[in-house]
Amino acid sequence: MTPSSRDPYPDALRAGALLLVVLGHWIATLPRMADGVLVDTDHLLAAWDAAGWLTWVVQVVPLFVFVSAAVSADGVARRVGQGARAQWWAGRALGLARPTVTYLAVLAALAALSWLSGGHLLAVFDRSLTIHLWFLLMLLTVQALLSWCLRLDARLRLGAVAVLVVVAGVLDLLRAGATSPGALRTLGQLVTERPAGIAWLNMLVVWLIPQQLGIAWKHGRFRGPAAGAGLLLLGAAWLALAIAAGYPVAMVGVTLAGNNMLPPTLALIGVMWLQVGLVLLCEPLARRVLAGRAPARAIAVLGALGMPLYLWHKLAELPAAWLGERLGLPIDAGLPGEPGFWLGRAGWIALCLAMVAPVIALVVRFELRRDRDVPGSGRLADVAVGGLALYVGLAAALALGAWPGAAIGLVAVAVASWRLRTSPR
Repeated sequence: MTPSSRDPYPDALRAGALLLVVLGHWIATLPRMADGVLVDTDHLLAAWDAAGWLTWVVQVVPLFVFVSAAVSADGVARRVGQGARAQWWAGRALGLARPTVTYLAVLAALAALSWLSGGHLLAVFDRSLTIHLWFLLMLLTVQALLSWCLRLDARLRLGAVAVLVVVAGVLDLLRAGATSPGALRTLGQLVTERPAGIAWLNMLVVWLIPQQLGIAWKHGRFRGPAAGAGLLLLGAAWLALAIAAGYPVAMVGVTLAGNNMLPPTLALIGVMWLQVGLVLLCEPLARRVLAGRAPARAIAVLGALGMPLYLWHKLAELPAAWLGERLGLPIDAGLPGEPGFWLGRAGWIALCLAMVAPVIALVVRFELRRDRDVPGSGRLADVAVGGLALYVGLAAALALGAWPGAAIGLVAVAVASWRLRTSPR
């Protein structure tokens, strides 16, 4: 679409969120060297407790879900019938599956070459090259429920958001085993100390909240800087109470337990209030800035590069590490507080930026030469089989890493891509 045919503000929000995610991932990766050779990677959150506060800025997945729902709401509402809505979801799934096939194919090839040549870099980055695929799984799931969320908004308006927040809170209470009002003072500590159990349902419930908020924003349920300021105050108070109750400060999880992400907790909802509040507060000024043709064109370009950049930015760490080894650059800058740490971080990010540019250029050139895929007729059987194959492929790559996850995931995602774009006779 031409820049003038789209609302630039949601596109600008998504582009900004994407850039923050990419930079956040690079900042968080701490290469570890021994005798000039990369032997491991550390995570900034594991090395520096104060980095938890930074995640309130770089954890922008709620913002992306919020904006995506607002952009998609009218298109889904215009589709009448289960088949038409299934075809819409199939189109979104196909838009994720097709470039993911290319990414997994390259990962599988690199893994095979690394095994044959005895290379060490891929083994160091193995899991981190597929960990970001979790977002695609989550986004596909909430978008599959977008028509249901639209009906919920029509019936309950902002009450739909309140219902989801209450359900998320009840699941946290059940996880904590809180049976008395006094237990609320240490709710966060109890939640993060205990197995998730039934609270794994918050992997869906919590991520539906920004989607429901995005629909409400699109339908004018709340608007303006005053509402934005109110949500900012709510978010600040919410997070203050959450931290006081023992929830972790970090909104990104490094381990499989004891964090606000696996599964999402009530604390993460506070960040959602902050982000939506900022969207409303900045909207008048942002729309004036984006009214010009040049900003709209820049946002359109970033939007077009969004999926390639998200998929491939982690892979750029491989050549960045290789170049850092060869040139003897300080990519291992030690720990926060030590001399040269932030200089080393800046050098690492510069290497990643230098490496991601040619990678994205090659990917975009390859994708533009391919025929444009069109989703099939929306037959429920085709969509169900294709969707299941896509989930299996993404989950395999996410759980097993570049090897053997990429090879297994490649087969399943390729099947999904074929099934979603064809209607077998």
